[in-house]
Amino acid sequence: MFKPGSACLLLAMITLGGCVTAQTSSTSGASGVQSTVLLKSSSSWDGVSYDAYPASKPELTVVNIKIPANTALKWHEHPMPNAAYVVSGHLTVETREGGQSILLKPGDVLPEMVNRQHRGLTGNTAVELVVFYAGTPGMPLSSSQRDK
Repeated sequence: MFKPGSACLLLAMITLGGCVTAQTSSTSGASGVQSTVLLKSSSSWDGVSYDAYPASKPELTVVNIKIPANTALKWHEHPMPNAAYVVSGHLTVETREGGQSILLKPGDVLPEMVNRQHRGLTGNTAVELVVFYAGTPGMPLSSSQRDK
């Protein structure tokens, strides 16, 4: 079931403070509004720099993804920059080439890879993510790759 409270809170944090990995915090005057940067990155988690955004009218897509326990997602890639926020569970993300991996926990934000095959693996608990995609109208969010 979709939890609008979590998604709305996260969207509000990003709107007020930009994409963030807990770096800076500020308070806005007497209003008491606080803003914490969760992620600010010009490269994906493996250190590869992002190229320019796709040339066209921008289209933002925010997706709530729930992955069951003990699941290996298909190898896939994304044609545009995106970032994933881990709401719950632990997720290992691995690259198809080079064998790099990273373990994510609740509250982590991952700057995703662009045009590089990778997949997510869950452990004994389910994972919930909120993923923010910066694409263009008609652009697919990802494309799956068959196992070789």
